[in-house]
Amino acid sequence: MSEKFIDNPTQIRKDEVLDNNSLCNYLINFLDIDKSSFELLQFPSGFSNLTYLISSNNKEYILRKPPIGAKIKSGHDMSREFNVLSALDKNYKKSPTPIHYCDDINIIGSDFYIMERIRGTVLRNNNYQKILTDKNKYNFIASEFVDTLVELHKLNVEEIGLAEFGRPKGYCSRQVQGWSKRYENSKTSHIPEINFVIKWLNENISESEYVSLIHNDFKYDNLVIDSNDLSVKSVLDWEMCTTGDPFMDLGTSLAYWINKDDPEYMQAINLNITSNENNPKRGEILEMYSTRFGVNIENIVFYFVFGLFKIAVIVQQIYFRYERGFTNDIRFKNLNLVVQSYARMAKISIENQKIEF
Repeated sequence: MSEKFIDNPTQIRKDEVLDNNSLCNYLINFLDIDKSSFELLQFPSGFSNLTYLISSNNKEYILRKPPIGAKIKSGHDMSREFNVLSALDKNYKKSPTPIHYCDDINIIGSDFYIMERIRGTVLRNNNYQKILTDKNKYNFIASEFVDTLVELHKLNVEEIGLAEFGRPKGYCSRQVQGWSKRYENSKTSHIPEINFVIKWLNENISESEYVSLIHNDFKYDNLVIDSNDLSVKSVLDWEMCTTGDPFMDLGTSLAYWINKDDPEYMQAINLNITSNENNPKRGEILEMYSTRFGVNIENIVFYFVFGLFKIAVIVQQIYFRYERGFTNDIRFKNLNLVVQSYARMAKISIENQKIEF
């Protein structure tokens, strides 16, 4: 695969510029940094925590920090994300190595952490058709996707030192209640469908017997793909990672997986690549996961609907920041329509009691 498909940064958005001098003077104490070659760029994709590339002395590092105007500490906790990566470093080969955490907000205006850069490809809607050139490649990367998720869910949380990370008991109940509250706190308009979904979720909470480390935002554009053989090199964006019911994680991944025959309003969102006709459908992904995890998953509609609802709330929180003027990122202008689409899809899934349409 050509080097041109490597995921590379661009110039920093003007309202997300950092203090280069302050950052350089701080990092020079911990990294092999030379002031004369210090450069800072930004990865433009992503809608949550901000990601920058630091280059100096022919070395590269990644800096992660909360978004501008973020008020939701639990969703943007840099120390939490750093601790997860530290625990995973020697136990899960598909996570980047953490290097340094800084809690001094005087350096760049917030806490942040530094990790290694994983060079590779991130599949996005503007590149995937040039990379996945036939059905076999779509099937291969889908299999890699499922294998990587199952591998994560099979980790022994006690052995890797994360037994006390999160509160697995009652996880699903707390998630439904918590995300319902987050929606109310970021609400900008009345959406009848989402009110219907909230009521149904609270009345139909399901909880499996399994406890796993869960990513909580597992989708194609959070994976770094090897540019040569399409294998998954690394999983990114661990900001929402915790321990709990692994099928909640699966439900979110299935909710991101837009089928080619889903309603047009879902396909129009264009946030992922899965609606291409060569992709397996959600039901096939579910079947692959169930086989490899080794269990027949009951109440999959609950997990799927929760995933749709959670994505709607995440998008709503981002739109809330835009609507309130905390960010001027033009990509966020019409996210309220995305919220409505996910809510509508969730309501249909409840009414039909299935995850395919």
